[in-house]
Amino acid sequence: MTLSSGNKLLNGETCHRTSQAKKCAGNGFVKNHCLFQQPQKRFRRPAEKVRPPPPALNTPGITLQCPRNRSANSVSQIHHVSCTSRLYNKPFVESFEETPLLVAVLTYMGYGILTIFGYLRDFLREWKFEKCHLAREREEQKDFVPLYQDFENFYTRNLYMRIRDNWNRPICSVPGAKMDLVDRVTHDYNWTFEDTGKIVKDVINMGSYNYLGFAENSGKCAVAASECTMKYGVGVSSTRQEIGNLDKHEELEKLVARFLGVESSMVFGMGFATNSMNIPALVGKGCLILSDELNHASLVLGARLSGSTIRVFKHNNMQSLEKLLRDAIAHGQPRIHRPWKKILILVEGIYSMEGSIVRLPEVIALKKKYKAYLYLDEAHSIGAIGARGRGVVDYFGLDPTDVDIMMGTFTKSFGAAGGYIGGKKELIDYLRSHSHSGVYATSMSPPVTLQIITSMKCIMGEDGTTLGQERLRQLSENTTYFRRRLHDMGFIIYGNNESPVVPLMLYMPAKIGAFGREMLKRNIGTVVVGFPATPIIESRARLCVSAAHTREMLDTALNAISEVGDLLQLKYSRKNRLRSDETDYFSYLESHQD
Repeated sequence: MTLSSGNKLLNGETCHRTSQAKKCAGNGFVKNHCLFQQPQKRFRRPAEKVRPPPPALNTPGITLQCPRNRSANSVSQIHHVSCTSRLYNKPFVESFEETPLLVAVLTYMGYGILTIFGYLRDFLREWKFEKCHLAREREEQKDFVPLYQDFENFYTRNLYMRIRDNWNRPICSVPGAKMDLVDRVTHDYNWTFEDTGKIVKDVINMGSYNYLGFAENSGKCAVAASECTMKYGVGVSSTRQEIGNLDKHEELEKLVARFLGVESSMVFGMGFATNSMNIPALVGKGCLILSDELNHASLVLGARLSGSTIRVFKHNNMQSLEKLLRDAIAHGQPRIHRPWKKILILVEGIYSMEGSIVRLPEVIALKKKYKAYLYLDEAHSIGAIGARGRGVVDYFGLDPTDVDIMMGTFTKSFGAAGGYIGGKKELIDYLRSHSHSGVYATSMSPPVTLQIITSMKCIMGEDGTTLGQERLRQLSENTTYFRRRLHDMGFIIYGNNESPVVPLMLYMPAKIGAFGREMLKRNIGTVVVGFPATPIIESRARLCVSAAHTREMLDTALNAISEVGDLLQLKYSRKNRLRSDETDYFSYLESHQD
């Protein structure tokens, strides 16, 4: 899922819904700059009078206002932004450029044509003119309740299979900055694949979550994991509550608590289960969960398994969240109107499909105002952002104790597996006896535990080197450079300027497969994403930047992306054109001064 096109801004800057008296763009939004800039500042010319622009210079989607035309509601808007900015200690800029209308129309037409041909092929399969390889209901079960969803099967048969070769590619090396892929071919239009026996070597990896480059087979982490394997073995074959609790597990939990700045922590062998199995232990019937609309599937599953009432607020929209909080307190539970037992807010640090960062200072302010609890999932943000690499809390310079439940995974920045939950000692003691993932699941593998301990100490600087800080700085520099170059090339990219997750918009269904194949021809490995993981018209390539990438690797990848972008006509951005139009407008003002 992602933001609707109505919630995105044409010029890619932070936006707020406009008031009634204020002239707005065609999508109902007026642009605001980052939180440390005064809105409309570049159109102000103190002590000078200006004439309004002629109709010919009015660019669709942009509101140009002179100071004398500001209404009372406009002043109120500025005051709201000014009050919000007090919660931040640094500029907060995110880009969600609106989908061009022609591109949206062509994308819908593309899916429409594919759907028509899909129904035609299903007709041919029904009459045995074409073989169907997918699972179907048996004839003797035709009167049963269908086991398979019809639309899901239709989409898989007729749309997904056309581009299936872009996923599930076997890797035969460490997924570091470069990797080796197993070459494969298909003779039945992607229904099955055969290995050719060849290896595609030195493919630049732009798809893995290896943010700090700890997914490697050499160095301190690899040596520590190897030594641990020789001493403890690979598996524990028991749960933590039986005989699977190792001294290394307890060492890791103490280290994680120090790293996060909380009283205690608990680690789990699987990141997905850390969310899906622990949320039901924290809330249940009579509780209310307020969930961001773009939350990960593990958070959604955990919320559903809990039996709590779930209400969804718009992505990173504090007005939407506050309205739900206010209504929940005012009306209570449905029908009986008793107060909710608990109100739990679920958010992520970095949203992996959008590249956006949660507005944590505002979420914490609302949480305190309405006495709710906050559950923060830092799967992609822990280790990837913040001056000390300690996630979104560190990024905003906030107090970790303001977050009630701090969750994260070791699968990204630490190059390992598993997850953790941190918080007060009472919370962790409760989870040790009530969490299904902790009570019934097998303990974390010993070499994985040592991988996490070693990489975390490296980030904290407790290994006696500055390697951790160097990787954090390198990741930040790579992210800034990579995003700026893509932006300058004319691509539409989503997310925060400091997010290492870089979604590059593709939109049309035919371009999903074409982009992945063309990039692989140029020895660049990418991840392409389409419906149902995204809205049907917002397919994208999700590029991930790593500290292990050198400037030469990034330049090679950028040159290939630009070449493929020209080939497939993917440079949809209108920012450069809009800026040139604004320059023309300023020239007009200067030439018509009184």
